[in-house]
Parts: sequence; structure tokens; C-alpha cells
Amino acid sequence: MHLNWAMWMDCGVHAREWISPAFCQWFVREALGSYQHDSTMRRLMNHLRIFVMPVFNVDGYHYSWKTDRFWRKTRSKNAKYHCRGVDANRNWKVKWCDEGASRHPCDDTYCGPFPESEPEVRAAARFLRKNRKRLQAYISIHAYAQMLLYPYSYKYATIPNFNCVVSVWSQNAVTALYSAHGVRYRYGPASTTLYVSSGSSIDWAYRHGVPYAFAFELRDTGHYGFLLPEALITPTCTETMRAVRSIALGLLRKCTS
Repeated sequence: MHLNWAMWMDCGVHAREWISPAFCQWFVREALGSYQHDSTMRRLMNHLRIFVMPVFNVDGYHYSWKTDRFWRKTRSKNAKYHCRGVDANRNWKVKWCDEGASRHPCDDTYCGPFPESEPEVRAAARFLRKNRKRLQAYISIHAYAQMLLYPYSYKYATIPNFNCVVSVWSQNAVTALYSAHGVRYRYGPASTTLYVSSGSSIDWAYRHGVPYAFAFELRDTGHYGFLLPEALITPTCTETMRAVRSIALGLLRKCTS
């Protein structure tokens, strides 16, 4: 067990995915509140550094509350177009602006004028690069689709540590999640399970040496979509908490397959 290992989790990359920041806040509250009486959480907190960014895309998130509920991107200005913003999950320097990303500033999947053009992405990438020797897991929380995704996003290929990612992390995580309320999640490579996209954060993290990179797509599968009712916040957060705990616990065990 390596006492300097760390895990990163971010939420709210896409502004309209409100359940995502709700979960990061839930995670912090539950982790701190259960430390004294929950031996599992205490073990995790004692042996892992857990970095949490509750709202990655602050300006976009605020805009989705005040002006456009379905806003997705950041709020950066463009000199040539009236359109604002960049898709913060297409702006990472890994196969930047290739398949699954757009070069037009008015599109929801606009990749930006150059990699890490967005201050949000640039700041996160700088922090992750600085701490990459200790980072063992990267988790990005999104919505919606009820999926647990791992690299690659930008190509149809199997990652070298596929067996560990599937057998020790993905299967255990979706099983733990299901045990809460019987909600089923699919899991698999992002490119085949969801769609191909370039410039994503999980591909960037994996390429930069983080062995276990995941993206959650939380509830639901389209009935409510981005407008998940308030009554579903608590069950969604409690089940996702079990999945994230499962991934974190996996870091305390060695997988060699």
C-alpha cells in the first residue's frame, strides 16, 4: 500500500449536467461526515489523497442556472463569432479536434482554438501534470446515460491494462452501484460504449500515466435527461458513492493481470 497515492475526481465539466456537481458535493460531505464511524471510508481517507473539483466549469454552470438551462460549454469569448464557449471535454491535448469534435465555435462540441485554450482545462491539466507521479485514478462525473466509461475515447482499441480495469474496477463498481437501488449501468471503452470523441480528459489522463481513468454518465437513460428531478438526487448520489468507493478501494489492492 502506497501512502502517497492519490485520486482525482471532477464534476460539472458540462454546465447542464446538474447532477454531476451535486454528486461531488455529496461525496465530500459523506466522506467527511462518515470518517469517524465508517471504517472503510476512514481507511480510504488515511491511505489516499483525494482531490475533488466540485464544479469544473463554473461560468458555464452559473449560466445554465441564470440564462440557458441546457448550456453545455464554457463561456469564453470568440473574436470572430458571436458564439461563446468551448466544450471542456474536447479541449485536452490528446488527439485534439479529431473525430467527435467540431472546429466551429457555435457547435456544442467545439474543441477550441487550440488545446488547453480554456483556463479551466489549463489549470486542471497543470495540477494533474504536477501530481501525476502519485495519481493512480482519475474520475470525471457526467450525465446522462447510466454508463461507466474508460479509455479510449478517440479510437477503437484495447488499453494495455484492460483486464485490471474491467475485472477489478469496472465490474466491481457497477455491481456496488446496483446494490443500492437496482439501477443497471453499462461499462466499457468510451468509443464503443458511448461514442468516439477526441480531446477528452480520460484519454489525456491515461496518456499521462494515470492507470485508471474513468468517466461516469449518471442517471438516467433519457426519460428525464438533464432535467433529473430533485427526488432522484439522493438515490443517484448514494449509488454513485458506492461505485466511487469501490474504485478507490481497488487502488489499495494490487492488480497484476
